[in-house]
Amino acid sequence: MFKYFNSLFLWELLKGLRLTSRYLFKKKFTILYPENKAPQSPRFRGLHALRRYSNGEERCISCKLCEAVCPALAITIEGTTRDDGSRRTSKYEIDLFKCIYCGFCEESCPVDSIVLTRIYEYHFEERGSHIMTKDRLLEIGEKHENEIAADRTQDAPYR
Repeated sequence: MFKYFNSLFLWELLKGLRLTSRYLFKKKFTILYPENKAPQSPRFRGLHALRRYSNGEERCISCKLCEAVCPALAITIEGTTRDDGSRRTSKYEIDLFKCIYCGFCEESCPVDSIVLTRIYEYHFEERGSHIMTKDRLLEIGEKHENEIAADRTQDAPYR
């Protein structure tokens, strides 16, 4: 009997309209995007970057831990051995369509080579540009090294 009266008077519809009217006259939170940016969490994970040491040598030692830990299988690494016996990558690719930005690659890296930056404004204009190659990742790392280093020192107690 109670269900019948609820359906007759459209009780669920009235409850929904009450909720809508409650927020209808509240002050809106709108950001004019290109001029103003939304606040960003210090834990935000954006576009990937590969870092270099201060002497210009790339940090990645081709240990393939990031490739192994990636749940989306978005990372592909091929390594080579140098004449001095050290390992370096010959191919490092990240498919950004597969990546879920979980940060496991960043956490597993023993030399802090792969990092997720705060960059969230990126797009793809050509087919295949969603695959980040080693050169592009190093370029992003060089361009934003100051910001990346500042984030690393700021988050040091939480790592």
